Amino acid sequence: MAHFGAEEKLARIALARSSGVGPIRYFRLLRRFGSALAAHRALPDLMARGRLAPGRIGSLEAAERELATAARIGARLLLHGEPGYPARLAHLADPPPVLAVRGDIALCEGPAVAIVGARNASANGRAFARQMARELAAAGILVISGLARGIDTAAHEGASAQAGGTAAVVACGLDIAYPPENAELMRMIGESGLLLSERPFGEPPRARHFPRRNRLIAALSLAVVVVEAAERSGSLMTARLAGELGREVMAVPGTPLDPRHRGTNRLLREGAALVQSAAEVLELLDGLPEALQPPMAAGAMPVLPEPPRVARRELPAAAADAGVSPLLERLESCLAPEPLAVDELVRQCQASAADVQEALLELELAGRIAWHPGNRVSRTAG
Repeated sequence: MAHFGAEEKLARIALARSSGVGPIRYFRLLRRFGSALAAHRALPDLMARGRLAPGRIGSLEAAERELATAARIGARLLLHGEPGYPARLAHLADPPPVLAVRGDIALCEGPAVAIVGARNASANGRAFARQMARELAAAGILVISGLARGIDTAAHEGASAQAGGTAAVVACGLDIAYPPENAELMRMIGESGLLLSERPFGEPPRARHFPRRNRLIAALSLAVVVVEAAERSGSLMTARLAGELGREVMAVPGTPLDPRHRGTNRLLREGAALVQSAAEVLELLDGLPEALQPPMAAGAMPVLPEPPRVARRELPAAAADAGVSPLLERLESCLAPEPLAVDELVRQCQASAADVQEALLELELAGRIAWHPGNRVSRTAG
């Protein structure tokens, strides 16, 4: 764990809030430049040289204002590597560089279960989620959900007054209540439980933020229980992410006549554990905390996905299905120890100049390429 100086803390916030700097690129920049201060100072040059798409660079002044906003609303900004940063997020390749938190962050250190499901949940589904959450929290389990309508709301309501408490991970700034009708519930959770967000204050919820919110719900939990979910839903995405992280995935069965149960029934066919009570969840949880210790210290740098190493060859038609960027593969198949002009790479890769520059930056930050005069690049040894 680290205690960052005032300037470094501001620089880390500013770097994380800069255009084009997502979590993975954030950590690569830290590795490349050694500190957020150095990386932040390098952004204008990276953009000027076309290594990073031109965009807004977060300022230290804006970071100071964000810290002031946090203090004003009773929240705080917790940086990756600082004491209290949730250890289970170390399982992610892209943990949030900055977390806005309000409430007791220590709740994340104990056993936690996510209860998620349909926004347009049935009355029975909401009642079941509320009861399960109440019983789990009464047994000392932290109940995590996403503060959405339906099952999420019922889970928070059931757990809020119990010993284990509840945590809400939201897809907007902590100063925005979404949905609006949950404003009072959000206030109560912030006072007696925990609110978390990786979004800056003032940022409204956007569709692209919800899948990223879901990965945090999955990572913070030891298990995910899906109560109701349609065939295509964010709850199934949370379950899939949980499975990829080694969490236990559980589902509540339902009638095939109700489309809100088709997703949960499919999870059961695919191997999710069938649960019909909090007692069954607790039984499955037995022994899981020890099995899910983080793979590294919570403050350690995450293990970043490596850009692919490929020899000169014809790319397989299904390269995109392998989880690797086809453009990165094409680039490394074109590169050699001898410098090659970027314009020639653009021509050979049949991609836009902007996309090629973005991919080259990823390879540069990973230490896989070297730049030469005349806007030429070569593959590094190794």
